[in-house]
Amino acid sequence: MVLAGCSADSSGLAEQARAGDNKSYISGDGEIVRYAVADRGEPVTLSGPTLSGEQWSLADHRGSVVVLNKWGSWCPPCVKETPDLVQAWADLQAMDAPVTMVGLNFRESAATGAAFAERSGMEYPSLTDEDGILPLQLQGRAQATPTTLVLDGQGRIAAVVAGPLSRATLIGLVEDVLADEGSTSG
Repeated sequence: MVLAGCSADSSGLAEQARAGDNKSYISGDGEIVRYAVADRGEPVTLSGPTLSGEQWSLADHRGSVVVLNKWGSWCPPCVKETPDLVQAWADLQAMDAPVTMVGLNFRESAATGAAFAERSGMEYPSLTDEDGILPLQLQGRAQATPTTLVLDGQGRIAAVVAGPLSRATLIGLVEDVLADEGSTSG
């Protein structure tokens, strides 16, 4: 079973692509798609250097729910959602649950991404992806910027939010996936 939510907004991804308005990115419409355990695909394989130059691999986080947020400091919806993500990460850490969070800094230099992350108080790592190739490892589920994926403990995509999201929405999705995993969230 796949559960989806959508907005009444008519600015869907296809319409934005056809419009050709040269804003240099496609923003999501806030659609939330949640995948039932039986309907999740194969595990995602994702690895690369972080903004600080360290190597990060999703394989090292098996057994944990992973929140992955694709962002860029050049993307107004990304900038707007960042305080909610920073607060959500603090709240998730306080839950003492098997959860990790990683950003995917998309199509900008590591120096620019690192400066924004530091100014914004991001305490979770972000992969650097100046060439824009890492989303190819996300099974076609991260076409909009921003996009947030919640991966289950096996690394399978459990939920996708195409567009900016709130702290409460993110925490709710993580709690749902933790419940699917049989974990307790508090």
